[in-house]
Amino acid sequence: MTNSIKPLHRGLIVSCQAPVDSPLHEPIVIAAMAQAAVNNGAVGVRIDTPNHIIAVREKVKVPIIGLWKQVIAGYDVYITPKFHHAAAVAEAGADIIAIDATTRNRPDDETVVDIIARIHQHLGKLVMADVDTIAAAKAAADAGADLVGTTLYGYTDATKHLSPPGWELLNQMVEQLDIPVICEGGISSPEMARKALDLQAYAVVVGTAITGIDLQVKTYTSVLTK
Repeated sequence: MTNSIKPLHRGLIVSCQAPVDSPLHEPIVIAAMAQAAVNNGAVGVRIDTPNHIIAVREKVKVPIIGLWKQVIAGYDVYITPKFHHAAAVAEAGADIIAIDATTRNRPDDETVVDIIARIHQHLGKLVMADVDTIAAAKAAADAGADLVGTTLYGYTDATKHLSPPGWELLNQMVEQLDIPVICEGGISSPEMARKALDLQAYAVVVGTAITGIDLQVKTYTSVLTK
């Protein structure tokens, strides 16, 4: 399984996603984004939903970090919240499955420990733990996560007063964990991506700054129309 981690070392992973109400939220478009990213040097891609993963798998051979965002009433966890979502992501062709590994409650009393173990044992896939704090990162590593990412820094009740990228969290994770640490969230320039690697991130994920046409255009127009 580790063969899917080594190619990511010191490289750029592009998150190819689009809002569900965007014309870009189509498998053929997401696959084209992924193929363009790989053609220009991306070492991996991060893809949401099984249908998009299937389309991307047909176009690229680099490792796919797959996830499935699902909103479940009564719970804040939404990145691959349940095991059956992870199973669908695996079946679609992902090499690594990203899950919300914060300490928040999960549906049906599933735990981070249980879902990581089941992904390893029943799906034979690696797990990327998306976390918000060093406590969650350490718990995920203890639970057997193969990689851990700063993905949810700034997006949970515990961290909503903070703005990504979580440089301090990245430092803490690199210093205290023995598994690869991925910097994800708030990387908006090549210089920031370089800084993440200089801080010893194993790899860096960039999404909106590269593939987020909807948000980027909104940002421009909001300024131009003032």
